[in-house]
Amino acid sequence: MPVRLRDDLAALPAYVAGRTVPGAVKLASNEMPLPPLPAVLDAIARAAEAGNRYPDIAVTTLTARLAEHHGIDPARIAVGCGSVALCGQLVQSVCAPGDEVVFAWRSFEAYPIVALTGHARAVRVPLTAGHVHDLDAMADAITDRTRLVFVCNPNNPTGTAVDEDALRAFLARVPSDVLVVLDEAYREFVSDARVPDGLALAEEFDNICVLRTFSKAHRLAGLRVGYAVAPPELAAALRGVSVPFAVSAPAQAAALAALDSLDELLADCAGAVAEVGRMTSELRTLGYEVPPSQANFVWLPLADRATAFSEHALENKVVVRAFAGDGVRVSAGTSEEVDLFLSAAGSFPR
Repeated sequence: MPVRLRDDLAALPAYVAGRTVPGAVKLASNEMPLPPLPAVLDAIARAAEAGNRYPDIAVTTLTARLAEHHGIDPARIAVGCGSVALCGQLVQSVCAPGDEVVFAWRSFEAYPIVALTGHARAVRVPLTAGHVHDLDAMADAITDRTRLVFVCNPNNPTGTAVDEDALRAFLARVPSDVLVVLDEAYREFVSDARVPDGLALAEEFDNICVLRTFSKAHRLAGLRVGYAVAPPELAAALRGVSVPFAVSAPAQAAALAALDSLDELLADCAGAVAEVGRMTSELRTLGYEVPPSQANFVWLPLADRATAFSEHALENKVVVRAFAGDGVRVSAGTSEEVDLFLSAAGSFPR
């Protein structure tokens, strides 16, 4: 008799990673095009020399450094194997079987996966016509079974962001026992002063958890380290349900070194923001709809032409991320990579 699996896993959506194609430019995964800084690489190498030893299970030094950096109590911080792992830990920490997790759609594709694997029911709320979170509709979707709401701000894959007034109005409608997770993986790329810093809001609201990552601005996507800032009891729960030793010693060392070089990293983020601005302007000139982006990527809502556009881009040596039936997400690369992509976009039959 074969091993019995959970019946509901048949409905589990697959997480689709951006492809890497030899000989093609990869603009599919929102990675920074530059490698880790030399000081970060040195820290990784030194940590790897002790690869025969387990890492610090409590991530003590990095937690203390983050607490100092943000001026908060270390008890409010939980470090995880990327912020996506923390998304799953949040569902495990607050949801019982049959509880609901509300999020916008389309948004980060891990949300329905972590909801289902955590035995919760995923409640998708369509974006507005402008490809922004419909916070009023999300508030309307909250029921007495809702335990968690994800707000991806800026939103992946559309790059759009909600402003502080809209977010405050939404928070005022959310019951105090429902957790609001502000997923701010792209916070370092935000240029619009109206987009709030979730950490400031977390000082005012007891039901907010903020997620940050070292994968994007800090250029450590391959090392998997992120963190949550939450009320102390929730942070403790996140640490309690985490996989032991999930954050490797090289990842911890790299994150610490990146924090020591933050000014240089943020300067490179400004370069990515400039490339996003150039992509947006030139794509609109070509006739594409491009929502305003506060991240390091642009969104082309091409609907049923998304796959064809992706295939055309690949024929022109550029890998982009197609979401079939919805649109295409294109990350900011180097100036030369962006030039190649814009050339491909210009030759796509419209």
